[in-house]
Amino acid sequence: MKIFFSAYILVISYLFNFIQKEKSFEQSISDGKIIYEDFCIQCHLSNGEGLEKVYPPLNNSDYLLKNIDKSIYSIKYGLKGEIIVNGIKYNGVMINQGLDDEEIADVMNYITNSWDNSLKIQITTKRVNELKK
Repeated sequence: MKIFFSAYILVISYLFNFIQKEKSFEQSISDGKIIYEDFCIQCHLSNGEGLEKVYPPLNNSDYLLKNIDKSIYSIKYGLKGEIIVNGIKYNGVMINQGLDDEEIADVMNYITNSWDNSLKIQITTKRVNELKK
């Protein structure tokens, strides 16, 4: 009985680790591009430059790159109120897009490693999950 129980625990642990494993950085960026094209491109445009004083830029954005957790939080829960991006004030509303934590991690990896951005640090699903409202 002990052998069966030990084998059972070992199999469950293996499956849990397999399921919880993060996808590769490259795959996350690729998946994030698809999400960006579905959810973000309408406001932030295909080049990530946004629309001055209306939709903040994501390309070469000081706010994005200096406030990674706030940026993740904004995608996860929405954003309302004034922010300053590259010296320009924005005071709009970005609603929660209904993305799950993995999709948020993927789109953040795409945004932070596209156009003129080069963060080279993988945003994980775990990191997204740890941000609570």
